[in-house]
Amino acid sequence: MMAPMLVWGVIGVFALIGVTIALRAARMNQGTVGDYYLGGRAVGGVVAGLSYAATTYSAFMLIVLTGLTYRGGIGALGFELIYFAGLSLLVIFAPRFWLVAKRWGFVSPAEMVGARYGSRAVARVMAAVSLLFLLPYCTTQMAGIGLLLSGVTGGEISLFQAILVGAGLALFWAVVAGLRSVAWTDAALSVVMVASGVLAVSFAVAALGGWGQFMATATLEQGEWLDVPGPGLWSFGTFIALAFPWFFFALSNPQVSQRLFILRDFAAMRRMILWVLGFGLLFTLIAVIWGFAALQLAPGLENTSMATPALLTSGVIPVWVGLLLILGILSAAISTLDSIALTVGAMVARDFVRDEREASDARQILAGRLVMVLVVLFASYFALQQAAIVQQLAALSAAGLLVCVPAIVAAFFWRGGTAAGALASMLGGGGLAIWLAMVEGVSVFNPLLPFSVAGASVSLFVAVSLLSRPRESALDFKGEIAEALARHRAF
Repeated sequence: MMAPMLVWGVIGVFALIGVTIALRAARMNQGTVGDYYLGGRAVGGVVAGLSYAATTYSAFMLIVLTGLTYRGGIGALGFELIYFAGLSLLVIFAPRFWLVAKRWGFVSPAEMVGARYGSRAVARVMAAVSLLFLLPYCTTQMAGIGLLLSGVTGGEISLFQAILVGAGLALFWAVVAGLRSVAWTDAALSVVMVASGVLAVSFAVAALGGWGQFMATATLEQGEWLDVPGPGLWSFGTFIALAFPWFFFALSNPQVSQRLFILRDFAAMRRMILWVLGFGLLFTLIAVIWGFAALQLAPGLENTSMATPALLTSGVIPVWVGLLLILGILSAAISTLDSIALTVGAMVARDFVRDEREASDARQILAGRLVMVLVVLFASYFALQQAAIVQQLAALSAAGLLVCVPAIVAAFFWRGGTAAGALASMLGGGGLAIWLAMVEGVSVFNPLLPFSVAGASVSLFVAVSLLSRPRESALDFKGEIAEALARHRAF
């Protein structure tokens, strides 16, 4: 068990760094919507890449993915590599997102999709669907913070105290200075995430006798975990159920797709993608190796989400390394939380508050800030009630957000897509996801959930679009960006 005062001390340093960055970022804000939500569309590739990575590779990695490795073995690596493969979608969609956002001044992904189909209703439904299905993912981050801090201190830091800290820091960074604050903080602390992960894994493996002995012990004593389906979790159905929706994460999750609006130019986009890929591969390996180390150093855990706290308090990880890792996980969780809150705030501001009379920038920023507070408070409350189902919450979020993918893909590649089709796919698919999960009790480990939702969304989009006509106000993304893409062949 770690001394609570040491943990509080690290949290204090962490908070001081974040507050300093946020206040400096606030002084640079010009009071416009584009500046607050998108950092003035002038963010460089390294900062954007590290921010994208920190937002994506959240507390899920060293809390949930490590727990899945502990529970089911090497299948967790395959599951995460499917998501990693999905990052290839950035090569196709990143330049298109950036070009249309720059051309028409879009601030939120929902605003972009609504304009493509010439319908504010489409934008509002997409914003509402995103809010509904991102709330469980927010809860995952809060629960991860609570499990981590209470676990490493043996409950001396209570779940309530841990979540209060996470909520306070996330709100301060996002509300005070918007995207610029979040991106700068992400970039600074993502370095801590990777460095602390490498150090922690190195010490854990060293305590087990080095890499050779570590692998020999894993092969001899955890051989079943090195195979698929392993000890039972990673059946083919479970693997597909979890991996399929995560492949589309780069498109379905607006908190990451909005990052494509903030880039300064195409050169920054290239650097961003390279940084995301490098960070992602390294952090994935860290999380999986960490899970196998926990199997050897802290066997017999009933709650596999406690694998990281158990390993940190096992006595083999130096206290200073453990504190650094806590800082890294805390920063990852808060990065994802405040990014989601900021994006949802932007969607509400642009798609609900802004009307034909064009609400002022100040009003749109205020509306977004209020939404951020509500999102974080909701996630905090639900995390206190449901911290034991962390793994399922993240997966349910990914499955539900699939309903946005058909309308996004068709926005760039099918002129025949219509507003009616987009509305039918999101409302019908979203309703089916809720019915299957909440009424029928279909588990997120059952492939019936994501494939039914995806199938219904695609079918409804295509069928209703064929039966309806595009609106006259709809934008032609495919035609408009063709020439622009030709000018940027260097990408």
